[in-house]
Formats: sequence, structure tokens, C-alpha cells
Amino acid sequence: MNLETGALAGDRGKLDEFDLIASVFAPLTEGDERALGLLDDAAVLPQAAGRDTVITTDTMVEGIHFLDAEPPDVIARRLLRVSLSDLASMGAEPAAYFLNLTLPARTNKEWLSSFAEGLRVDQSAFGVRLLGGDTTHTKRSLTVTATLLGEVPTHCAITRGGARAGDDIYVSGTIGDASLGLKMLISGADNQDALVKRFQLPEPRVSLGAKLRGLATAMADVSDGLAADLVHICRASKVSATVDTDSIPLSVDVQTGLAAGNTDMGEILSGGDDYELVFTASPDTAGRIAAASQFAEVPITHIGRISSGASEVIVLGPDGREIKLETTGYQHF
Repeated sequence: MNLETGALAGDRGKLDEFDLIASVFAPLTEGDERALGLLDDAAVLPQAAGRDTVITTDTMVEGIHFLDAEPPDVIARRLLRVSLSDLASMGAEPAAYFLNLTLPARTNKEWLSSFAEGLRVDQSAFGVRLLGGDTTHTKRSLTVTATLLGEVPTHCAITRGGARAGDDIYVSGTIGDASLGLKMLISGADNQDALVKRFQLPEPRVSLGAKLRGLATAMADVSDGLAADLVHICRASKVSATVDTDSIPLSVDVQTGLAAGNTDMGEILSGGDDYELVFTASPDTAGRIAAASQFAEVPITHIGRISSGASEVIVLGPDGREIKLETTGYQHF
């Protein structure tokens, strides 16, 4: 693991590179031999027979993906969880991760220790270990990147490109909580609010994703917005989708916000950050999907149907008429 600390503030001046690696980050390897004690510039990963490695990476930037006042342990846990959700969306089982930090001069060892504690909590919960990474400093915003590795049986990863006309569309959990939670966080809501927690600490559906191998024909996680991520599936699969808004699963808090005018169905469908799984499956697998839901203890809701067509998502309101969305979801550029 590389660590460049020349401009970072420590308890007594500049932080020491090797002390930080040994005291803050090396414990996160939990003695995994593949990490080589974080003493080398790379890790060594033996390839298991009959398994494919699934790799994903996510970057979060202060002021864009999280607020500057958010606790470092919460930032760390969110970073891991959004990448774990990517693995879940492909049916992969988490194995390990790499960490890149670009830190402003104000960063001190106390901040890094709290960040590492957040990583420790969630890597224990989800069964991953740190194998390496890189750290440097910046004159701009704090930027954190995680690269996660997962495994699936050979040729069993679930992609976005397998949906077929006639497939049912399902989504896990509830939709719209995170976007409403972010709105509340920006307006000064308490960090303990349930909706704020849904934004800050999404629940990656790792167990469910693995159980859907062999059942889901296509799958994505709801990061950009339910409508946008369903568009991704449609484009990859060269199909279209029809979604019934009456079927979208909403939490009691979101239903309350909807009734009070604090959100609307367009925002719910395009808000993003829920990190639920949206997937397609043949109608004849409905019973097995219900069993997967029960095993993973995650509710699954049927919300629509795939059809042949021009890679579009049609959203129907309660009266059966099409609803035109101003935007389908988050645009990265």
C-alpha cells in the first residue's frame, strides 16, 4: 500500500507514512496473506478453480456524494456499501477490497482512525478485508475510492443484458427513501432520522443477489434511480419495460412524505441512492423468487413487465395513462 502524507496534519505535525499503514490500515487486512502485510506495492490473489472474479470500483467526492460535515466512519461505511451493492447486482459474493484516499491538508490521524473504524465495522459484517490501496493529498475536496472484488461460479454472474420479452420486473425493499432522506439531511435533519440513515447507510442486498443466480435474467442496483437503472437494463438487453406506479413499494415514511407534498412519484422513481435490486425473471420462476426473498429476509415486489421494443421505460399512473418523467435519474456527466 502506498501512502503519501507530506501535507497532512497529524497530532504532532506531519503524519508518518509507515506508522499510519501499520496502526490504521494494516489491522483491516486481518492477517490475510494476500495483502502481504501492506508492505508491498501490490497484492497477490490466487485464482480459485471454477470461480470468476467480479471487480467494481466506486469514487465518492466531498460535496457531491456526501456532505463535508458527515462523520468519517459513516463516509467509510457508505463507500463500502455502494460498492458491495454493485457486487450484489451481479450475484457475486464479496471477497476483498482496495482503498484509495485523496486527502486535504486538514486531515489528521483522528479522522483517519474514525474512517478506519467504519471500514472495520462493515468489513466484518459483509466478510471482506482490505488488501491494499493508495493515499495521497490534495488542495481540493476529499475523495475516496474503493475497489471491491467478489466471486461467482464460472459463467454465473448476472448482467444487465439478459432480459427477454415476457419477463416480469421485480424490485427489492422500498424505493424513494434515500432521495427524501438526502433532502432532509441538506435541510438540517438529525442523522438518526430513519430516512437520513437510508441515504447514509444503504443496505447492500448481497445475500439476495447471490440467491438470484440462475433466476434473474438481468439485474442492476438502484443507484441512479429506479427508472434510470431500468433503462440501463433495457438498453443492454435491447428490450422495453412497462412499470405500474401503483405497484412501486413505498415505506410508510415515503408515503407520508408523498401525502404531505414533500416528494412526488417522479422524484421517487428518479431519485436514486436506494441501492435496492431491480431485476427481471421469467414468470415461471415466481415461486423460486419468493423463496429467495424469504431466505434473504428481503421483500420483493413485482412492478412490471418486459416487452420487445426500443429500449424505453414506460411508466403508467393509477389511471393506466403514461406518466412522462422530467428525468429518469442521476446523470454522471
